[in-house]
Amino acid sequence: MKSLSIGEVAKRSGVRASALRYHEEAGILPATARVGGRRRYEADIIARIDVLRFAQQAGFTLNEVKALFQGFGPEVPVSARWRTLARKKLEELEELAERIRRMRRALEFGSRCGCIRIEDCARVLARARDAGGAGKRRSGR
Repeated sequence: MKSLSIGEVAKRSGVRASALRYHEEAGILPATARVGGRRRYEADIIARIDVLRFAQQAGFTLNEVKALFQGFGPEVPVSARWRTLARKKLEELEELAERIRRMRRALEFGSRCGCIRIEDCARVLARARDAGGAGKRRSGR
């Protein structure tokens, strides 16, 4: 099988050569052989990059992608890895969605503000918070 230069991999995968080097240094992509000081990749690296890009589009962080590739024992099938990581990411997304709903309520409430002075606005927001309305804050925030 013919090996590929970093430029060829970048062209075929749509990922810049600098990003390929970064992912290799971060341990997400495997270190590759060097020929004459230049990186040479096996053609199967393209599939790995496709999975990396898909995972990033799904919202996985680089650490999560690294866990997908290397964070489980070799006996754990990829399908089980995806399920584990996806379940956690879906929980994060639900928390984010709830935060967005609270933010939207607060912005809608604020957009109806008719206060003339900031002190009046603060009193209105305090009443809304006390009543459990849009301006309600969570503890620790």
